[in-house]
Amino acid sequence: MLNGRVEPGATVAVVGAGPIGLASMLTAKLYAPSRIVAIDLADSRLAQAKKFGADETIDPSTQDAVARVMELTDGLGADVAMEAVGVPETFELCTELVRPGGHVANLGVHGAPATLHLEKLWIKNVTITTGLVDTYSTPTLLRLVAEGRLDPTPFATHRFGLGEIEEAYETFADAAHTDALKVVLKA
Repeated sequence: MLNGRVEPGATVAVVGAGPIGLASMLTAKLYAPSRIVAIDLADSRLAQAKKFGADETIDPSTQDAVARVMELTDGLGADVAMEAVGVPETFELCTELVRPGGHVANLGVHGAPATLHLEKLWIKNVTITTGLVDTYSTPTLLRLVAEGRLDPTPFATHRFGLGEIEEAYETFADAAHTDALKVVLKA
């Protein structure tokens, strides 16, 4: 979220409404964007995105995500497009969603090459950032949680005792069907 340089009044498009995308939406709200748009293929994740702060949700299998974001932004595109999946198609989608002078923040871990269409992007003066998760913002986030300004509890969708560890693992491994975000084990 910090790499995307979210500012007050910005339109933020988050591609991928899994735990990373949801965390991005939750923390983006701290910077008062005017609109957060969640884009995902799973209805259950789009429903979660609404709970985490998305103002608009788009299923790209049923709706043209680029056209809808352009419609929402008077044809300009998102100020910030966050890629939270880690596949070439979602990165390339972010480069289509971003407005001139905007930011693409790549959060997903990519295991395959993605095409960077410089022939289209150079004229738009787009900033693209990538990077691994670091601990730079951890003290700030912990303070916000301690002060009650940031609530991470909605991430814990399933709870199991230690004796149920195999069931917990199966639940998390089948998140597409169980709607699991994070599984908590307790003694």
